[in-house]
Amino acid sequence: MRVCVIGTGYVGLVTGVCLSHIGHDVICVDNNAEKVKLMQSGQSPIFEPGLSELMQSSMEASRLTFTTDLGAGVSHGDILFIAVGTPPLPTGESDTRYVEAVARGIGEHLNGGYKVIVNKSTVPIGSGDWVRMIVMDGMAERQQVPVGAGAPADKPKMPTFDVVSNPEFLREGSAVYDTFNPDRIVLGGSNPKAIAMMKELYEPIVERQFAEDSSVPQVPVLVTDLSSAEMVKYASNAFLATKISFINEVANICDRVGADVVQVAQGIGLDSRIGSKFLQAGIGWGGSCFPKDVSALVHTADDYGYEAQLLKSTIDVNTRQRLLSLEKLQHILKILKGKTVGLLGLTFKPDTDDMRDAPSLILIEHLNRLGAKVKAYDPIVSQSGMRNGMTGVIVETDVERLADGCDALVLVTDWKQFKDLDYTKMAGLMNTPNLIDGRNFLDRKALENAGFTYVGVGH
Repeated sequence: MRVCVIGTGYVGLVTGVCLSHIGHDVICVDNNAEKVKLMQSGQSPIFEPGLSELMQSSMEASRLTFTTDLGAGVSHGDILFIAVGTPPLPTGESDTRYVEAVARGIGEHLNGGYKVIVNKSTVPIGSGDWVRMIVMDGMAERQQVPVGAGAPADKPKMPTFDVVSNPEFLREGSAVYDTFNPDRIVLGGSNPKAIAMMKELYEPIVERQFAEDSSVPQVPVLVTDLSSAEMVKYASNAFLATKISFINEVANICDRVGADVVQVAQGIGLDSRIGSKFLQAGIGWGGSCFPKDVSALVHTADDYGYEAQLLKSTIDVNTRQRLLSLEKLQHILKILKGKTVGLLGLTFKPDTDDMRDAPSLILIEHLNRLGAKVKAYDPIVSQSGMRNGMTGVIVETDVERLADGCDALVLVTDWKQFKDLDYTKMAGLMNTPNLIDGRNFLDRKALENAGFTYVGVGH
């Protein structure tokens, strides 16, 4: 099928690359000329395992191209994905100006033939009908007759289109895997023709033709109305965020009563009604999805006269949890002024270069405020130009330089590389070998044998 993906962030680029890999003819559109030039050269602007290889192979097979020309993309695609950012506003609601601009642009370039316009961006509930209205406005603006020109002999035929909501459930760091091995595909819309086209688009994925295990049952496809599909995305992320905040609350109680939250999480995770995922206590959730989506759902509830107390508490617990490592540092080191603290990891999670709303940024801010010197090492950030733009922290190029002269280390991001570091050597380089494990990721006994004073989270 002929596909256009508008927006090449984490969602848009992964979607475009993976759809081209399974055989579709894809054009990706972005208004950032430098970014498009980079992608046209075969380089991915983001770090995502497996993405660059698939991108290059699809380009070589002439199934994937990149352009700044929205009109060319709209003309090419029978299915048009809107995959631009919806960053949070200070009020907590989502900033939909980019979605609006793209929807209007699509309307201005529609020139005949049936199109399915797909909301892939995470948008407020009710945005499907709003996008339809904006597209229609764009079409009307294009077809306006100048004053004094007289009525045209044949009024242009209005193109037909439908809007479908197709929320994404990708995890940064495993987005390619998640695309080919989804738990479900959700399609929100009212026209059977549009739904049928979307099912055809995803058929190879639904049938597990590109899955890691092709023998598992087909991917469930849930068809809903537009608003319900939009709500599925918000509700999913809100539930997962709540689950993390819950186990962090339990961890903080464990710290006070002497229980081990790792064992507690194992015990409750064995309950089939609960499950073991998202029960890892730590320094809280971050990134581009959970903070934005939970806040947006709270804001939507407020708009309609409902106070979402549970979700507000989920946010409050997470905000407080981010300062837990700071409290543990103060307990060990007492006064932080004049002390040197090293951070193991900067990104909000492993296997990504995404720093959006990363807990490390809050920790750096408060350590600076308290007069501590902050150093950090991250497998991605330390080896990229990203470190040049960071303030309040010295980004080291290796872990030994990080450990040298530190009074404490804090594990912020659970990169798998951190399991196998030479902690004995690192301890010998430090002023005082203290380690706060903000993810309960490392082996306590191994760290203590290496000479460290180890402190976990409820563990």
